[in-house]
Amino acid sequence: MERVRPDVAEWIDETIEETLSIYAFPASHRKRLKSTNMIERVNQELKRRTLVVRIFPNVRACLRMCGTLCMEYSEEWLTGKRYLTMENLTKTEVVIQADLNLLTLWK
Repeated sequence: MERVRPDVAEWIDETIEETLSIYAFPASHRKRLKSTNMIERVNQELKRRTLVVRIFPNVRACLRMCGTLCMEYSEEWLTGKRYLTMENLTKTEVVIQADLNLLTLWK
């Protein structure tokens, strides 16, 4: 690869850690982190609601409606079904810290 595309080989060498950092998370989190479905759903709902109203009396009215919708989603994410469970993440942090300690000793 270095002979054919040295620029790509250099880029891979420089960014391999960032590229593979997703594997530091538990498998149950990886599936959801690779997607932007949550953000797309909120944007879709904002668009739908603003099209229903069609004409806002002023900018503040539009911001108030959008802010209220975002607050609803925030409350739903806090109190509703968990999209990501933090118990798995704390277990992973302990494993990562142990791995970092071993790497420090190895160097």
